[in-house]
Amino acid sequence: MQEHHYEFEVDATPEQIWEVFWYHGPDKPMTPGVTIEILHPGDATGEGLVRHCHFPVPKWLGTGGIGRSWEWVTQVRPYESWKYDAIGKPLWSKAEGFVTLTPIGETRTKMDFVERYWAFNPWMTRLGLERRVHARLSRDNDAFFRHVTSGLEFHRARRARLAGDEAQRDRA
Repeated sequence: MQEHHYEFEVDATPEQIWEVFWYHGPDKPMTPGVTIEILHPGDATGEGLVRHCHFPVPKWLGTGGIGRSWEWVTQVRPYESWKYDAIGKPLWSKAEGFVTLTPIGETRTKMDFVERYWAFNPWMTRLGLERRVHARLSRDNDAFFRHVTSGLEFHRARRARLAGDEAQRDRA
């Protein structure tokens, strides 16, 4: 079993960060090389959401550099936390992740991310691939931080656009 823990602070409220992860509009920006297909949206809070993801993995795994996971989201507490479980390949692995949002004052939030990862294919564990692949997938915490901050910028601009459109309609 591998475990990865990452935390950082963001100049945003928990509600604003929540929107980065839970907005599913057609204009939602995606990370290059990553696709997420929502198979089931879950309830109004996202509890029970099921998704199929494609993401980059090391090419030496023999999958053309593409990993796949099937994920479901549970224990959703809006603006506070959620948990996901996943089954992934090429290693045939199980993962569970926890995301927690903790307000710091009026306009800052600490984001805490923990992921546990198990390769249940015994050959992958014997060859040491569980540790290598998890280290590769978890190494770029800065990319995760950039995803959150660019998502916040997108939503701030989207809300400003919507407010401008509404003001224009009111004037008409």
